[in-house]
Amino acid sequence: MPVSLPPALALSLDLLRCPTCRTRHLRPDRGTLRCPVGHTFDIARHGYAGLLTGTRATSGDDAAMIRARDRFLSTGAYAPIREVAVRLTADARSGRATVVDVGCGTGYYLAGVLDRLPGARGLGLDTSVRALRAAARAHARAAAVAWDVFRPFPLADRVADVVLDVFAPRNPAEFHRVLRPTGRLIVVRPTGRHLAELRGRLPATVSIDPAKEQRLHRALDPFFEAVVTEQVEYPATLSGPEVLDLAAMTPSARHVGRTELDEDGLLPDRVTVSVLATAYRPRRPQAGTWGC
Repeated sequence: MPVSLPPALALSLDLLRCPTCRTRHLRPDRGTLRCPVGHTFDIARHGYAGLLTGTRATSGDDAAMIRARDRFLSTGAYAPIREVAVRLTADARSGRATVVDVGCGTGYYLAGVLDRLPGARGLGLDTSVRALRAAARAHARAAAVAWDVFRPFPLADRVADVVLDVFAPRNPAEFHRVLRPTGRLIVVRPTGRHLAELRGRLPATVSIDPAKEQRLHRALDPFFEAVVTEQVEYPATLSGPEVLDLAAMTPSARHVGRTELDEDGLLPDRVTVSVLATAYRPRRPQAGTWGC
């Protein structure tokens, strides 16, 4: 039996365009989305649209990582991070806004934004099938689409009021293309102190490049101007299962087995949470630049 069009996806159809021929319009057709040329893309029974074709840059988080992330985020340990993203988004736009969450994961941050903006709609992009299953049910107004952030987005020009990027890869040229001139880009990233206690105990943990901030600003500066930056830093006391989930939900989980993580005394019961959150406004493109 064909999958019916999820209501949240119906809300966002006008944003999408065919990733194959770049035609703007995609329409539901017996459990798929079809463009006027005839390219079709499945709507998964879990509620997300599978627009990604060909080889992916990454397959995204696996099932174990997503389960760990879902459990950890449900504890509220990262609620202050979500709150700063929500606050910067709410300051940028209100009312009937369109929010695109790039690398949306389970939809935790997007759901928080939509709760604050009752008239807004959201669209999450991610490569992880397991994450998309969660994101598609994270909020009644949040649609989810399988996509690789490193490719040109399957979105029309200037359709987003907010692009949200929380602990996710970035594509500055595409962020700029899909944002309205009055829109805002919200980027949340870790500082060098983020989870330092955990990284100190696990040598295989992915480190934070000290030059990451400089690289971020170099990448974004041609397209965006920073409006405001907030730092969020606090200690988080965690139970044994919670700190296990924290370690297991990160990319480091690919390098460290859960048996190793579960050794007595290996993991800390208190970590520093430290992030920077910046709201950016789009710069006006100069004639003949960027190809936007």
